[in-house]
Amino acid sequence: MEYRSLGKSGLAVSQICLGTMTFGKETSPEDSTRMIDQFFDLGGNFLDTANVYVGGRSEEVVGQAIKKRRQDVVLATKVRMRTGPGVNQVGVSRKQIMDCVEDSLRRLQTDYIDLYQMHVWDQITPIEETLRTLDDLVTSGKVRYIGCSNYYTWQLMKSLCYSDFMRYARFISIQPQYSLVCRELDREMISLCIEENVGVIPWAPLGSGFLSGRYEQGVIPTEGRLSAKSGEAHWGHRYTEKNFRILDEVKRLARQYGKTPSQISLNWLMYKQGITSPIFGARTLEQFEDNMGSVGWRLSDEDWNRLDQVSALPDEYPTRFIEKFRRSL
Repeated sequence: MEYRSLGKSGLAVSQICLGTMTFGKETSPEDSTRMIDQFFDLGGNFLDTANVYVGGRSEEVVGQAIKKRRQDVVLATKVRMRTGPGVNQVGVSRKQIMDCVEDSLRRLQTDYIDLYQMHVWDQITPIEETLRTLDDLVTSGKVRYIGCSNYYTWQLMKSLCYSDFMRYARFISIQPQYSLVCRELDREMISLCIEENVGVIPWAPLGSGFLSGRYEQGVIPTEGRLSAKSGEAHWGHRYTEKNFRILDEVKRLARQYGKTPSQISLNWLMYKQGITSPIFGARTLEQFEDNMGSVGWRLSDEDWNRLDQVSALPDEYPTRFIEKFRRSL
């Protein structure tokens, strides 16, 4: 297992992060605990959850599983989504953050959170209020570092600028969707994160299961994440000629390396410039073991570049203009 610094910080995290969105529902508490124990036995130290996963049950399961090894864990959770019927039980206002952090600490059975992330931008609350509140939490010791998730590039840059101007704690990471079949972040976000030293910890690194190789062209899934009727896991977001070309290349390399398509896809992502630690989820122990087979080896440069090329975004302005200009210098 390799370890990387998370953004502009001294916090070391494993090259892969265990996501716990299914813990306490699709994944039983017993299997969840087994996964966490095996993850740490294999060198992992980074866990991600959120206060709304399974209505807070995920945090409870994680908290129970790690309470005897808390200092060895880099524990990440989130705030922003609706937590109750009240008008103020949503967003990242000072009130909601202060209320939610106490609830998360209680469920997690800990007195601090290593990485506290804003789940989505809040269009109502001024960013000044949110960042001041987060800085207070860092100062108090209840939160060690802060991050964001699902932000536009301008929203992240605005947040970083305001934190720097006010000398507040700044976001050290962002958690976006990113994979071989979802590379929209290449337009601006990845280059910003490299420039500003913000760690990128992608969710859905297997394209909601598409890159596991279980799906066939022309067959609409009736089970699993991609059978969803809406949202990012909707089959319509994955069913494209380009994505199946990517999948064909992943399967070819899986045969060549004696690996699974999931392992090939995760390994490519781990060594993408700007990516710190992909977050993988597993409903079963079999899925967990498959995903963990992505560490401890590396694609050749030739094969890595082949995947990078087949999954790259179309040639677009201003990227093509800027690249042509650079080559002319």
